[in-house]
Amino acid sequence: MSDKNLDNQDDEMYVTLTLDDDTEVECIIVTIFEAGERDYIALLPTEGQEAEEGEVYLYRYEEDKDGNPDLTNIDSDEEYEIVADAFDEWLDAQEYDEIIGEDGGIL
Repeated sequence: MSDKNLDNQDDEMYVTLTLDDDTEVECIIVTIFEAGERDYIALLPTEGQEAEEGEVYLYRYEEDKDGNPDLTNIDSDEEYEIVADAFDEWLDAQEYDEIIGEDGGIL
């Protein structure tokens, strides 16, 4: 993955990834989150089989001195497990927030 273009369409943030085989994939940015003292980004493809299956891409996320995003692959299975667990916890919290309203009442 070498190219990352961020677009803001209707309050949702999008990124276009260029994969190793030069395939471009447009994704919605689900969230940027911390795990193991690093930042990571979760991306949901907007088209194709991955989108239909709800597959989420996880990458390391950093910004350069000018604030431009830089996404890099997660190198090890151990790091991926830590990141996937942190993302699952984030998802669980989001689902909880949807069930339990901000005022503490059940929706």
